[in-house]
Amino acid sequence: MLDLEPIQDERRRSRGGKLVYLIPVVVVLFVASMVRLPYVVLQPGPAKDVETLIHISGHQTFPSRGQLLLTSVSYYKPNLYQAIGAWLDPAESVVPERELLRPGQSREQEFQQALSDMDTSKIDAAVLALTRYVGYPEEHGPGLLVEAAFPKTPAEGKIFAGDLITAVDGKSVDDPDELGSLVRAAGIGHALTFTIRAGGKTRRVSVAPAKVPDVDHPVIGVSLVNNFPFPLSIDSGNIGGPSAGLMWTLGLVDLLTPGDLTNGKTIAGTGQITLDGKVLPIGGVQEKVVAAERAGATLFFVPVQDAPAARSVAKKILLVPVKTYLEAVAYLERLT
Repeated sequence: MLDLEPIQDERRRSRGGKLVYLIPVVVVLFVASMVRLPYVVLQPGPAKDVETLIHISGHQTFPSRGQLLLTSVSYYKPNLYQAIGAWLDPAESVVPERELLRPGQSREQEFQQALSDMDTSKIDAAVLALTRYVGYPEEHGPGLLVEAAFPKTPAEGKIFAGDLITAVDGKSVDDPDELGSLVRAAGIGHALTFTIRAGGKTRRVSVAPAKVPDVDHPVIGVSLVNNFPFPLSIDSGNIGGPSAGLMWTLGLVDLLTPGDLTNGKTIAGTGQITLDGKVLPIGGVQEKVVAAERAGATLFFVPVQDAPAARSVAKKILLVPVKTYLEAVAYLERLT
């Protein structure tokens, strides 16, 4: 009779040896799935109809039958497997995290700055549309809107884009030049009390003018425009950055003027807007084109500089490069 026990022992030792060798592999695979890399994956984010987010009262509006979509980019810190998957996906991008953050800036600070940039883009869009179609700024409301608040100035952390300044040291203000004169008259280090309205609440903040590089007079560090002639607000939620400026402008133009710029179609786009109406390049254009196509848009307005990158991922959507918002308006008017 054959004794098989030694053979079974050998098999057990062989299997046990293989398991020992597999343990480091399993550990490495587990660590690769848990450790987040110093990169960020950019992917197509939500596409939203801007006209449903714009709220106007006290003035006639002309809602559209179609949609004007802002496009956005979502992002997350990947593990190794997610990064590899994103590298292989043409609809996603992998970039070093440091490219999204300024030196010394935290993720929370970057997010807050993105929200501030969004607030500025909404004000710039409203200034353009109201100036061309509603007789602004000759027609304006009381107070001064903060178009932008600049970092490393006395206003940082105290005054924010979208704030409405109603008084300085108890005196009502309606003219940006008037406020500038008050700041210069106060002089460096002499605090002024600003009465500010924001989010339905009033607050008072003390800000002392200071000297900043490349400016020959005391400043607090804000850019101001006249208040709008009627209540106007835009709900952007948690979407940040300046790149929705073009679409906010088109949405406001469509709402404030008779007719329908969309002609019942779904139209998307992106681009930072300036107070002189220029459309500036933005980041994440490839992800935004994909987001627009997924949302059913047939046409996509893109800054001229971003057009080559947009074409690299566009499939059926029509890309229309523009340099100014008026070029986009003219294009839509030819379609109606």
